[in-house]
Amino acid sequence: MSNKRDLRAFMRESAKTEEIITVPGPDTILGDDGKPIMLEIKALHGETVRKIHENYRTKTVAMDGKGNPYINNGKVVFREEFDVDAASQHVIVEALVYPDLKDKELMAFFNCHDITEMPRKVFPSNREFRHIDNAVAVALGLKDPTPEEKEKTLEEVKN
Repeated sequence: MSNKRDLRAFMRESAKTEEIITVPGPDTILGDDGKPIMLEIKALHGETVRKIHENYRTKTVAMDGKGNPYINNGKVVFREEFDVDAASQHVIVEALVYPDLKDKELMAFFNCHDITEMPRKVFPSNREFRHIDNAVAVALGLKDPTPEEKEKTLEEVKN
C-alpha cells in the first residue's frame, strides 16, 4: 500500500493568479452617475505582501552609548526596525488596480514622486483613507468584513 496521497486538489490555477475584486469606493468620490466609483483591488497573495514588507525592514548593528556594538554570547546584536506605515501604503498601492496609484499622470497631478505617499494624497480625508485601507485589508483577507459590510455586499449583489 502506497503512502503517496493525491495532490491534485492543491494544483489549482486560482492559486497562481491574484483575483481582481470590485468594491464601492468612498461615498465622497462619485462617478458621472452620481454613485460612488467602484474600486478594483487585486487580492495580493501572502507571498507578495511578505516581499513588500521585507523592503521596509532594516537591520542595523545595535550600539551602546559609546558607539560600540553590543555583543551577546559572542555574537553581534542587531536591531530590526519595520516601517509599518510605509509598508501598508505600498501594499495599498500594489493592490489598487483602479485607481492606479502608480499612474504617472496621477502622480504628477499630486506632485508626488514616492508611490507610498499616493494613498494619502488621493484619499486625503481620514474617512476616505480608512475606507480604502479597510477595503484593501478585507480584499486581501487581512481583516474580516464587519457585519454592516457583509450586509452592504449582499444588497449590492442583489441589485
